[in-house]
Order: sequence, then C-alpha cells, then structure tokens
Amino acid sequence: MPVKLFAKTSGAGKPVILIHGLFGAGDNLGVVARALASDYCVHLLDLRNHGASPHVDTMDYPSMASDVLAYMDDSSLEKAALLGHSMGGKVAMQLALDAPERVTGLIVADIAPVEYPAWHTAVFKGMFAVAEHEIHQRKEADRILAEHVTEPGVRQFLLRNLVRAPEGRYVWRVNLTGIHDSYHKIRLAPMGQVPYAEPVLFVKGERSDYIDSTHQETVLSLFPASQLKVVGGAGHWLHAEKPELFNRIVSRFLSGLND
Repeated sequence: MPVKLFAKTSGAGKPVILIHGLFGAGDNLGVVARALASDYCVHLLDLRNHGASPHVDTMDYPSMASDVLAYMDDSSLEKAALLGHSMGGKVAMQLALDAPERVTGLIVADIAPVEYPAWHTAVFKGMFAVAEHEIHQRKEADRILAEHVTEPGVRQFLLRNLVRAPEGRYVWRVNLTGIHDSYHKIRLAPMGQVPYAEPVLFVKGERSDYIDSTHQETVLSLFPASQLKVVGGAGHWLHAEKPELFNRIVSRFLSGLND
C-alpha cells in the first residue's frame, strides 16, 4: 500500500520530480532543484524510510514506485519528468516501466538497471554502532562511525541523517532496521515486461563504477531510446561534485522533451 511521501516544491512550469538515493533525502538534490526552478515546477521527494516520510517494513522498487505515483495522483500531476540518483534512479526506472504513460522522460544519475553487490556492509555496521550509543554530540557519532566508514565525505553524508530527539540525544531519522532488512531487495534491478520507449538519459560519474560497459545490453533492452553522458572528474555523487556541468546536462535534456 502506498505511503504519503513528504515533499517540497519550488518553481513553476512543467513538473520535474527529483528522487534521492539510499540514506539520502530530497534536500540532497537541492542544488539541482534550485537550478531547475526557474523553468520547471520541481518536486523534491523523501522516499519511504528516509527524511520526513513514513517508516514502514516493506521497501522494494514496486512499492517505492507506487509511492511516487500516489504522490503524482495526490498532486494532480498527469505526467512528469523524473530524475533519480542511485537508488532513486532505480525507483524512477521502475515507475517508468510500470506507468510509462505518466512519465515524459527519465534522467538516471549513476546507476544501472542491474543487481549490485552488497557494498554497504560497513555503512550498516557503523550506523548500527551509533544507534547503540547515547549520543549527545555529533562528533561522538562521527568517531563511532569512523571505526567502520573511513571516508570522511561518506560519513558527513550519513551524518546528515542524525537528528536530535525530544529527550536531547541524537538518533537516526532513517528507518535503519527497515532499510537493513530490505537491503537485499534494494540491491535488485527494476523489472518490466515492456520496455520504456520514451527518452532516457543515463548520466555517469567518470570515476564511479556504478555504470560500466557490461550494463549496456540490459540498459538498451529496457530503455531502447536511452543515451549516456559522462561527467568528467566526478564520482558517484556527481550532482554534488560537478553541479554546474550536471545541471547543464539535465537542463539540456529536459528542454528537448515533448509531452
């Protein structure tokens, strides 16, 4: 059953829905939203178990796609363009495959429609370790997290999910247990019986290994009208690392869509 997603909107014009990745929130794509708001009505969503959206036990791509579709229905959006990063890209792909008549075009940032290895084991260990402690300062959480996650940038990204509870201590705002228990489903590929025929833009970070040449056949089987752009010098968080270039690529693609 769909859950009611938290969302922020800005701008005016044709609708564009932005969908964040694992352990993220809509605000992670705020730079993209601000760049698009002069020409489009931008919808920043928090997916289930993330941000300010409800916590539930079920977390798979059909369910998450149905949440976005329900948001479109509630917002009277007959059609919209979708932009999803990482896990959000898989949600966007699933929605395009499930309800192609509702999606005018699709931008998939640094993810392919394939199953991925369990790359987040250390992240889960670190986040659960933080949850087991009584945290009153963010630097305490960072110290505990650093025992498992060595990259400072990844830790800072994760720590954006740390919020102060009414009793004063810090807690994770994500549904950590729910995400962990569904992680085997989050790793899976989106599935569709019929290819999505409308334009699709895959955008890859040059230094990221989330998209490679072995994925091309699968991509084209599901999205035959797709193209690939590479953001030089960027990794997986390409929209944050090279925002001006990423936003130009996105704007150029969206301006060419017909609905």
